[in-house]
Amino acid sequence: METYSFLRTFADSWMLLVLFLFFVAVILWVIRPGSNKKHRDIKNIPFRHEDKPAESRDDSEESKK
Repeated sequence: METYSFLRTFADSWMLLVLFLFFVAVILWVIRPGSNKKHRDIKNIPFRHEDKPAESRDDSEESKK
């Protein structure tokens, strides 16, 4: 059997199944119980320093001295 024919058959059958199972696993990982708090925290990253800007690293090092 030619290499191309073998790889084409493999991709059409087993690799399709592997990629589908990987997709389902990722979806289940995202909606798993207990991940809601982490997703909420990540969702609010752009608004974390809405009231005042974050301190730069230089400012925080000077305040420690």
